[in-house]
Amino acid sequence: MTTTATMLAARTGLRTGARASTCLVCKWRTFSTTGYQRLPTDHTPGAAAPDGKPKPRQTFAPAPVAATEPAPDSPLAHAPRSYGKKVKDFTPTPLSRPIGMNTPPAAGQNTGIDHRTFKQRRDDFVDYERHLAKREYLKNKVSRPYFRDWVNLSFHKGKTFLAPPRLFKADLSLYFPNLFGRTLASRQKADTTPLLAGHASVVTVFSGMWAENQIKTFVSPEQNPALHRVLKESGGRAQLVQINVEEDWMKMMLIKLFSWSLRNKVGKENWHRYFLVRKGITDEIKESVGLLNSKVGYTYLVDHRCRIRWAGSGSAEGDEREGLVKGVRRLLEEIKAEGVTGGVAEGHVLKPLAAGKPTTGDKK
Repeated sequence: MTTTATMLAARTGLRTGARASTCLVCKWRTFSTTGYQRLPTDHTPGAAAPDGKPKPRQTFAPAPVAATEPAPDSPLAHAPRSYGKKVKDFTPTPLSRPIGMNTPPAAGQNTGIDHRTFKQRRDDFVDYERHLAKREYLKNKVSRPYFRDWVNLSFHKGKTFLAPPRLFKADLSLYFPNLFGRTLASRQKADTTPLLAGHASVVTVFSGMWAENQIKTFVSPEQNPALHRVLKESGGRAQLVQINVEEDWMKMMLIKLFSWSLRNKVGKENWHRYFLVRKGITDEIKESVGLLNSKVGYTYLVDHRCRIRWAGSGSAEGDEREGLVKGVRRLLEEIKAEGVTGGVAEGHVLKPLAAGKPTTGDKK
């Protein structure tokens, strides 16, 4: 009898322990749900200091933000995107206003590299507001239709906008962002801003063979020989910069593996002007400069102060090639009038050429 009672008690104790463990798990899940509102403490945003004033929250890195809908005042507000409502009919129109970033670029921006210390990462990891922002960012990323960019290619072969009939005014133009990646000239990564400063630059941004073929309609020697004549006659003041964007690390490894083929195609004199970029191009940058379709190629004309003065998307149509060539000539005239030396820059502010001082030309 005693043995039987002991066995029953043991079994009851095991069940009781299992129930207790289950309750603890339920409580943990309850406290980790989104509906749980934490009480203000010394580490919580909005906690009151001894003097009664709320303490400012210390952040070490901006919380990720995914674009959910375009800005209503954007010149590309009605263009199809990889997110948001699906567009059933679209006809590209010329850019009516300048596109680009509001702040001047600088080397070291948009690298995609996390420079936080271990303590800063820990503090950001336990920050509840950042947790909610990160979760919203991931939710928006996951909810995007995978084939939306391919579907949008049905609208005029993915052409997002038509090039403006003339250059944007210099004082109204916005900035081309700094991008960071490896060039064909070296394994070391570099910034684009020091290369663009002081030059009239034709910048192409593309990802994949389809986009690269679209870019060729604007800048290839076969389809736009007049552009290459202007670049050659400029004495290094004008240049062609190619930016190959691939956010998938496996595809980027394949591109790096066959980089010898790219070097043969581009030419040794242009190796330092060919960038392989994988990180740092945020949704904000894409919205600002009009990179709305990852399968489409984009062409920009950037002046010596890194401002976007002209832009084209997709394949060249109509007189867009001629407009690009005229724009390069116009920028060369502005550089000559301002007396700017190539590559002499402090951030984004360029120094005027001193009287009687020869130009430095393009650095190889």
